[in-house]
Amino acid sequence: MKSTGIVRKVDELGRIVLPIEMRRTLGIAEKDALEIYVDGDDVILRKYAPTCIFCDNAKDLQSFKGKNVCPECLSKLRGKF
Repeated sequence: MKSTGIVRKVDELGRIVLPIEMRRTLGIAEKDALEIYVDGDDVILRKYAPTCIFCDNAKDLQSFKGKNVCPECLSKLRGKF
């Protein structure tokens, strides 16, 4: 895990603000959903992507390098290499 050096306080409603530069770098727009994970004492936020990154299919997804890909697109990817 890489440190950004950015520190934010939690407000009285339990919210934090992700800086615009970070959101732009990570492709997080307003109203995008984020998944929340806990790993020991760490809280991990990940952009929620419940569909295939290529065709938006939501069935039988597999993870390929951290991205959701459907079997059809995955076989097309494998055929090109």
